[in-house]
Amino acid sequence: MARLPRLTVPGYPHHVIQRGNNRQPIFNSSADDEFFLGLLDEAARRFGVAIHAYVLMSNHFHLLATPQTDTALSQMMQAVGRRYVRYFNDVHRRSGTLWEGRYKSTLIQAERYLLACMVYIDLNPVRAGMVVQPRDYVWSSHGHYIGLRTDKLITPHPLYWALGNTPFAREAAYAAMVQAGVSASQQEALTESTLHGWALGEAGFVSDLQSKTSRRLSKTSAGRPLSLGNKASQ
Repeated sequence: MARLPRLTVPGYPHHVIQRGNNRQPIFNSSADDEFFLGLLDEAARRFGVAIHAYVLMSNHFHLLATPQTDTALSQMMQAVGRRYVRYFNDVHRRSGTLWEGRYKSTLIQAERYLLACMVYIDLNPVRAGMVVQPRDYVWSSHGHYIGLRTDKLITPHPLYWALGNTPFAREAAYAAMVQAGVSASQQEALTESTLHGWALGEAGFVSDLQSKTSRRLSKTSAGRPLSLGNKASQ
């Protein structure tokens, strides 16, 4: 079966997952993480992509990003991917592919799922048993959002700014959301929609998007999104 063209719409947040080939490590040292983030920062600014959240795991990474054009996200990912592979192969004395094919992504409905996606991303190291609390993991945007450090790569989405009238209020509100976590159904939907390229949102949102493209946007018929929980976070 021919694979669907990747769905990218300017001005909408996209959840991105890129895995290492055969689940092999893609970050072997803190120097690798730092180099990758430097490439990502440079490419995001060059092509016009706002990075809202990220986490770098040992064999994959997640991004939550809003592109300014329909080609910005793919241009950024290609630029980062190619340069990072050259770096990684040179430093670690290896050759060949590093990535598990092309990156996976989905467009999400910001009002309902953006904050839930941020929480999902932040909790990856906890789910993997790498840390007890997300604040203990350095290679994610979580520390930026709870006031532990300033991350120049990050452009907060307006929905984060709406969490409070002061930095302290926003940081406290977001930290509470992360502690509450996401439901199992939300976690599954965020993962599956990204891996398969389905738009993630309420029926009306998906139906409106479907009217603008011939590409199939959901697992079922147009306008019928994946089954999710009743709240964006819990």
